[in-house]
Amino acid sequence: MRAFVTGGSGFVGKRLIAALREKGHEVRAIARSEAANAEVRQAGAEPVPGDLSDVDALKRGMEGCEVVFHSAAYVKTWGPRASFFETNVRGTENVLEASRASGVKRLVHVSTEAVLVDGSPLVNVDETRPLPAAPIGNYPSTKNAAERLVLSVNSPEFTTIAMRPRFIWGKGDNAVLPAIIHAVKSGRFRWIGGGHYKTSTCHVANCVEGLLLAAEKGRGGEAYFLTDGEPVDFRDFITTLLKTQGVDPGKGTIPFGLAMGVATVSEVLWNFLSLPGNPPVIRSELLLVGQEVTVSDAKARRELGYEGRMSREAGLRELEQAKS
Repeated sequence: MRAFVTGGSGFVGKRLIAALREKGHEVRAIARSEAANAEVRQAGAEPVPGDLSDVDALKRGMEGCEVVFHSAAYVKTWGPRASFFETNVRGTENVLEASRASGVKRLVHVSTEAVLVDGSPLVNVDETRPLPAAPIGNYPSTKNAAERLVLSVNSPEFTTIAMRPRFIWGKGDNAVLPAIIHAVKSGRFRWIGGGHYKTSTCHVANCVEGLLLAAEKGRGGEAYFLTDGEPVDFRDFITTLLKTQGVDPGKGTIPFGLAMGVATVSEVLWNFLSLPGNPPVIRSELLLVGQEVTVSDAKARRELGYEGRMSREAGLRELEQAKS
């Protein structure tokens, strides 16, 4: 099989490329800079110069490919909506256009549970939960729009699938774990409501397992959640995660309602006054990590044969060993 990957220099993308190469597949990956070029080459892919705005570059990269894995995204907690829209929506439109023009048969889109964030609880939700019309926040709303686009173009000639890993973590994480560590070290970290609520998680190796299975067995026009299995206590998991890096999160806490009030006021101030930097907290972030968010991956296990082979214990050991 010949595969094309977007976001190949990212956390998920690099692990995906390495897994594809281990299986003997040829891999190309779009690379928008010299640094990205070096990253995807080191992971095992042939770099294709360009970015998501360059449809011609995407077509060149996809030529002769059977499968496209679309993992590139603008993943920030705050920023101009135009930046989120350009990458997450317009970029996805371009990937779909290039895929169809190049004769690609299957496309696997890396989505997220954030597509469901509308303020209501996400407790043991599955894929039957409808996508909300107006998710809260620029990242959830643009990823929601992107998933809708991907699934809407599914056809007998072009199979499209959306995978929703919840809380991706593991060795090589250059976003979530570093951000938490920075918050702790800068004195800004607080447990929301004490932090003792359930959360689903998905190790990056399990995410990649699910993506590969989707490329092989996924039903067109369908979304699938991916997790590490049974939910865990959020505070216990984050404390153990930080411990692998020698970091103690402390015991500071803030009530959920107060945090949400601060987030609401802050977003208004930052939006209307164009204040520099990021608000101290934002609503979508609170809704995703400040309360229970649990999802069921039963559909992926049933239809794809997904197992989630990397246990949390093994993933934590891997992180600890990488630190030492």
